[in-house]
Amino acid sequence: MRKKTGDEEWTTIIKAKGKLFDLRFKEYIKSKELISVLVKRDFVTVYKQTILGPLWFIIQPLLTTMMYSFVFGNIAKMSTSGIPQPLFYFSGTMLGTFFSVNLIKCSDTFIANAPLFGKIYFPRLAIPLSYVTTNIITLGIHFLVFLILIAMYAMQGITYSLSPYMLLLPLLVIQTAMLAVGVGMIISSLTTKYRDLRNLVSFGVSLWMYATPVVYPLAQVPKRFLGLYAINPVAPIMEAFRFSLMQIGSFNVRTWGISLIVSIVLFLAGVVVFNRSARNFVDVI
Repeated sequence: MRKKTGDEEWTTIIKAKGKLFDLRFKEYIKSKELISVLVKRDFVTVYKQTILGPLWFIIQPLLTTMMYSFVFGNIAKMSTSGIPQPLFYFSGTMLGTFFSVNLIKCSDTFIANAPLFGKIYFPRLAIPLSYVTTNIITLGIHFLVFLILIAMYAMQGITYSLSPYMLLLPLLVIQTAMLAVGVGMIISSLTTKYRDLRNLVSFGVSLWMYATPVVYPLAQVPKRFLGLYAINPVAPIMEAFRFSLMQIGSFNVRTWGISLIVSIVLFLAGVVVFNRSARNFVDVI
């Protein structure tokens, strides 16, 4: 943005105050190189100075799936609705990890990046956006592994037909990201004043995932507890995700629609709270 003042010409104008709900799309387009650098940073920090390197992106969900299969499938004898255990647990791990990592990373945005925020100006929402971009790429890698598992079972005669509901998958991913980022930004804004929240986030997300049908189908939940699952916005997403992939479980349009509205509201609330905290959080920290 160019503006002349006397004999000087300014190329960039930084305003101290703006609207609470101010996404500033043009600034993010200009900051695409910064976001790209942040994404590369996030990837490098995962496998830097490791023996297996990028293979950890594949090994970690596979090990988690094996553990779930052993504990919940073989020891606890929990049903997987007739789906092979690796497919059932891996599909839940994919989306569950995507949600939890986005939430945890976004909830630590202000504290973890305080030195960077204090040195230079850039759109603050670029940090959560870089986290989401990184995790979408990771989810894409996990989805390719899932397709390989599907192909392996297809060679054994266990096949799954394509469904029109698969068109919902991109929307479900976007909804999951919006929900995680919205909640994460709200928590991040609160942690600037209440540091104790940082210690509760990982524990709280773990409990949230156990209250979500990740390692068990929703059909196995007793009816007296279904009311509690109705207030969990991640549960309908998980059910819809598995139904879209393998046509298992159920797809309740009403509960999913409510979850979608909640996700949008929490995302918008997160943007407002985040923008408000971004104005003076450096002074607070």
